[in-house]
Amino acid sequence: MSALPVAAVHPRSAIEGGRITIEGSGFAVDESSLPEVYIGEARARVVRASRRMLAVVVPSGLDGGRATVRVGGETAAFIDIAAPFATGLHQVDNPVFDRDGNLYVTYSGTRGQQVPVSIFRVRPNGTRETFSSGIVNPTSMAIDPDGTLFVSSRFEGTVYRVAEDGTATPFASDLGVACGLAFASDGMLYVGDRSGTIFRVNRNGQATTFASVPASVAAFHLAFGADGALYVTGPTLSSYDSLYRIDASGQVTTRYAGFGRPQGVAFDRDGMLHVVEALAGISGLYRLPPTGEPELVLAGPGLVGVAFDPHGAVVVSSNETAYRLSRIGH
Repeated sequence: MSALPVAAVHPRSAIEGGRITIEGSGFAVDESSLPEVYIGEARARVVRASRRMLAVVVPSGLDGGRATVRVGGETAAFIDIAAPFATGLHQVDNPVFDRDGNLYVTYSGTRGQQVPVSIFRVRPNGTRETFSSGIVNPTSMAIDPDGTLFVSSRFEGTVYRVAEDGTATPFASDLGVACGLAFASDGMLYVGDRSGTIFRVNRNGQATTFASVPASVAAFHLAFGADGALYVTGPTLSSYDSLYRIDASGQVTTRYAGFGRPQGVAFDRDGMLHVVEALAGISGLYRLPPTGEPELVLAGPGLVGVAFDPHGAVVVSSNETAYRLSRIGH
């Protein structure tokens, strides 16, 4: 069979179950069967097809790394597959990296559930170890400028400081349904209360109201940009939700209003903002350029969080699994 005219594949990174689009011309969709598409050695299911486009689902069981995309037996492109890095989780917000490249992930559990391990630490080689126990419903994590881990409990409305040995001590309390943590460059902690309040917490654990945004049905997700502004997502019952930008005075503006159930937010080492969108069918990780529309850079179903390590590698997380990729394809 002659090579099919494939023009592009989007996005260039994915996890199992993610949907990628193959663009071209002259795909044989009017015949008795659709073109066969393989990613690596596994056949991919075609879910939409026209003469100019094939949408396929990335099959499970692939090894991580570079994989060929073949259409009709001919190599069309290459994509990067993110492999499972940590499993057996219950993640509801971003995982976080420390300065040494260790990844922290949670087992949050159902409301009020006391689980054996609250936080796991995953070493750069993929070894997972128990890190901290005793925190009910650990929800969001952030590391302060000194390298100390903080975690919120949405059940208790409390933020804990977690020592290097995993011992957790209360740092701030009475924060509502505490979810979404981010440290500003001056060491001030910002905490999202799912009812719509963003708190600013000083180094003594004293909280004041910083800003208000619409209430969320799930959790707030927070990240600071190089511009000193706080970026916030929180899915509602609307078809589309906003990514908010809050300046140093607490003024709230809309950075982008077209996401479907936006969740985890993080900046890469180049200062580019990334947002996880969880809307079924087009879910994945989006990069937001300074101007223009968001770009889907990694396809994956049911994602809730994202984190970048100091070297540019990325981890995206569903509720149950964290996937790692050494880079995001362009």
